[in-house]
Amino acid sequence: MTTEREVHAASFDRAADAYERGRPPYPAEVVAWAVPAGARRVLDLGAGTGKLTRVLVDAGLDVVAVEPSARMREQLAGAVPEATALEGAAERIPLADGSVDAVVVAQAWHWVDPAVAVPEVARVLRPGGTLSLIWNIRDHSEPRVARLDELLRRHTRGELDTAPVIGEPFGAPERTEIRWRHRLTRAELLDMVASRSYVIVLPDDERERLLADVAALVGDAGEIEMPYVTRCTRVTRR
Repeated sequence: MTTEREVHAASFDRAADAYERGRPPYPAEVVAWAVPAGARRVLDLGAGTGKLTRVLVDAGLDVVAVEPSARMREQLAGAVPEATALEGAAERIPLADGSVDAVVVAQAWHWVDPAVAVPEVARVLRPGGTLSLIWNIRDHSEPRVARLDELLRRHTRGELDTAPVIGEPFGAPERTEIRWRHRLTRAELLDMVASRSYVIVLPDDERERLLADVAALVGDAGEIEMPYVTRCTRVTRR
């Protein structure tokens, strides 16, 4: 029987275009923290449309991007042709044992089964390699973002766990937060909302009503500055 989590995870095929247009990028500081000096070959796991992949490539890394959604991989291949894009998931990584120096997972670890994914990630990492988990979280300490989140919370499954326990064979976690601001258009904001899994699976009338409420909230603003906190966890394979 298909679980609710599996339904939500599979929904991204239906909104890959909106995901690419609306989801925020990642600041370069994230890669500097998440990928250790000296690492050369990096796996971007659950890479989506390549939002983090392009920052990894820009940093001069040899990047393999693994993503289960065919539509998301199409977007990724078009946006970041320098990366090798492969079908797969955290529970079934199509790489050889000990073949990468680092694994990064941006905006995707909450979709995986850690009991299967943790040993699978450890398998493809070289000894001493790192696993870094990354989430872009809107900074709702600002009133206008809080109002947006109020609308979205009517439909979301709740707050993400952005400080998960990883466990063996990895060591103790290191964590950091990077604060930054992203400029986007009104249309891009609506795409950002439309690309959330809990919005994709809504009945058409509810989804249209939510998007209309968001549009009313931002009014005629041509450009919006969205504050983000990028939360990062890093662990090293023993």
